[in-house]
Amino acid sequence: MRPPQHGDMTGACNGSYQDFSGNIGIVGTPVIDAGTRTMYFVARSTTGSTFVQFLHAVNIVDGSEISGGPTEITATSSGNGDGSVNGVIAFDAQRQNQRQGLTLLNGTVYVTFSSHCDWGPYHGWILGYDAATLGQRVVYNATPNGYAAGMWESGTGMAADAAGNLYVVTGNGTVGDNGDPTSLTNRGESALKLTQSGSTLRVASYFTPYNYQFLNDNDIDYGGMGAFLIPNSGFYLTGGKDGNLYLLNKDAMGGYLPSSNQVQQMVALGGNANMHCQPAYYKGSSQEFIYVWSENDPLRAIQFDRASNLLSAQSQVVSSAAGPTGQSGAVLSVSSNGSQEGTGILWASYASSGDAEHSVSPGILRAFDANDISKELWNNQQKPRDAGGYYAKFAAPTIANGHVYLPTFSNRVVVYGLQ
Repeated sequence: MRPPQHGDMTGACNGSYQDFSGNIGIVGTPVIDAGTRTMYFVARSTTGSTFVQFLHAVNIVDGSEISGGPTEITATSSGNGDGSVNGVIAFDAQRQNQRQGLTLLNGTVYVTFSSHCDWGPYHGWILGYDAATLGQRVVYNATPNGYAAGMWESGTGMAADAAGNLYVVTGNGTVGDNGDPTSLTNRGESALKLTQSGSTLRVASYFTPYNYQFLNDNDIDYGGMGAFLIPNSGFYLTGGKDGNLYLLNKDAMGGYLPSSNQVQQMVALGGNANMHCQPAYYKGSSQEFIYVWSENDPLRAIQFDRASNLLSAQSQVVSSAAGPTGQSGAVLSVSSNGSQEGTGILWASYASSGDAEHSVSPGILRAFDANDISKELWNNQQKPRDAGGYYAKFAAPTIANGHVYLPTFSNRVVVYGLQ
């Protein structure tokens, strides 16, 4: 067996696939069950000319396989959509890309899939596995009678709430069925609230932009930006390649209307913000912010106002720091001592030059005052010894035990701490 390589994706991008370089192995961010000390992740391989993907469960102390793993990822769904044979769609381990982070919820490990450069046939799959046995519990296909609707969100995992609902945004793909764009059967270009129903998921609420056909026709995925639930609220923040943030009521997202978007709020960042990025959130002692740093656009801090349940877009703070270009934005993380004033730090990792979408590019890590992002506190290019190496696309810095752990494409994890 060998890991698949970017050259194996011969049909993607008309034969010039460059979203990966070298091998394609573990792509989606793993999820860890701290209680059982188990890490779950998906790895790809080949057996001769056959492509396979496996879900692994390993002990985080010694790396040993547990829960009977690994288990090969396979799935079928009923439907007459792209690639179907006799009314059945089979999961294609070569064409389905496991980009999004995994989600662990109520004893089930959820794994989502998109594509390689829209190389079809592919579909937006969500597969759920028993965390203890790795037996398959859930199979959901977002477009059983259509095509595409991949789930990737710039690597961010699905969101989940205390009631067990899942939240995800799909990219380019079929909207509706039999000429009805409100049908729940096919939901490309949509934000979805999903709840388990037997061995599948059902759509409890959704939002699809009124101009979804334009988004599809021009590869302006709604599902490009990482999305998240604003803590202790009823709202879900989403965004896409059209440069818009969409704040949704998580229980009544807005559905589809042919001439307008009936959502809680839409904030336009501008045409340059293509939103291949992971946003972040921070609540201080008196204010709370969402942060977004798209490529070709500045870092923005936008206050969330609890009184109105709206983003204060007119009073947003914009950083003057030089940001990412090309087609890959920044990935953000926040550290703080709870909501104690003066302790919040926003960390941003991105390519300092070049286009990280199609090349391995030098990276930079910056730190900002989370209450005032016009104040940069530090970056790892100030001293040569702090240089991190090549930027790891869609891999956010992790902050724990007083240290910042920065993944890189330089075959190392760089650790920063106070001197």
